[in-house]
Amino acid sequence: MAVETMKAVRLHRYGPPDDSLVYDDVPKPRAGAGQVLIRNEAAGINFADIEQRRNNYPFQPPLPHILGAEFAGTVEAVGDGVSGVQVGERVFGFLSGAEPAGYAQYVVASADAVHPLPASLGYAESTALLVQGLTAYFLLRDGVRLVDGDSVLVLAAAGGLGSIAVQLAQIMGARHVIGAASTADKRRLVSDLGADATIDYTQPDWSTQVLDATGGRGVDAALVNVGGEAFTQSIASLAPFGRLSAYGGADKSTPVIDFEAEFKAGRLAANQTLGFFTLYPYLSDGAAVRSALAVLTDHVATGRLRIRADLQLPLSQAGEAHRLIENRRTTGKAVLMPWAD
Repeated sequence: MAVETMKAVRLHRYGPPDDSLVYDDVPKPRAGAGQVLIRNEAAGINFADIEQRRNNYPFQPPLPHILGAEFAGTVEAVGDGVSGVQVGERVFGFLSGAEPAGYAQYVVASADAVHPLPASLGYAESTALLVQGLTAYFLLRDGVRLVDGDSVLVLAAAGGLGSIAVQLAQIMGARHVIGAASTADKRRLVSDLGADATIDYTQPDWSTQVLDATGGRGVDAALVNVGGEAFTQSIASLAPFGRLSAYGGADKSTPVIDFEAEFKAGRLAANQTLGFFTLYPYLSDGAAVRSALAVLTDHVATGRLRIRADLQLPLSQAGEAHRLIENRRTTGKAVLMPWAD
C-alpha cells in the first residue's frame, strides 16, 4: 500500500535559513487514539522557531525535524476515544514541547490541544492569538499585574506580541500606553493601534522619551523582550513601585542586572520589581488556556482587538520568512500558508 505524503518544512541542520530549512515530501500523519488530524491552513511563526533553527532553544529534538508549533485548519479525521471534536470543524491550537510540527500541510494533535475557531476569525489571524496572544494576555495579567490606571511601556510594539499587548493593555484598563518601535513606519502602526505615545528605542538614552511622555514619573509596567542596553533603559523608565517583566528573548543579550551600578545611577531605588515571564506554566492548565482564548476571540469578534497578520508566505518560503523576522522587517504576525504553493 502506497504511503500518502504531504509537503512540510524540515530542519535538516542548524544554521542560516537557506542551509537548514528544506521543503520536503514527508509521510502524511495519522490520528491515533485521543488525537485529531487537521488539514493545516496556516502555520504561525514564532521567534522560538528561529532559535531552534540556530540550535539555541532549550528543547532540540533529533534532526530532521518539522518546525512550528501553531496551526489552524479543518479537522479531517479523529482517532479512537475522541468525542468533543468533529470532522469538518474549524479549529486552531498549538503543539507544545520538543516535537512541534506546524510547518506542514497536515498536523496531528491531541484532541485536548485543539480549540474551536470562530467563523469571524481567519485561519492566518487566529495563529496570532496562540503563543503571542496568550503570552501578551498572561504577561499583562500576571507578569506585570496590570491594574486600572497604570501606565505601560511595550517594547517591540509593532511585532506580533507587541501589537496585541498595546491593545490588550488598553482593554484591561491602562491609562497611558507607550509603544516602542524601531522605525517611523512601525511607530505609525503602533499609533494606529491606539498607543497614546510612541518612542524610538534605537536612540541612545531613550528612557528620557518615556519620562517626558509620563510627565517625568515613568511607567508602572514594562514589557521587555531584549537584554543589553535596552533592558537597562527599560529599568530607567520605571516609576516608583513599577514592575518590569522580561520575556522571550529577541536577541542573545541576556538580561544581566548590576544592582550596584543601578543604585549608583539612581535606578531601582524606589521599590521597583523585576521579573521574568514564560508561557510554559500555563500550558498544562487546559482550563486557563481555553478561558484566555475565549476572552481573546471575543475581543476580536467585537472589534476591540485587531489582529495583524502582515506577512503571509507560502510554506516553501519559510526561509525567507525567517530572514525577514531576523532582520526586523516584519510587523504583526508572520504566517506560512501550507497550500499556497
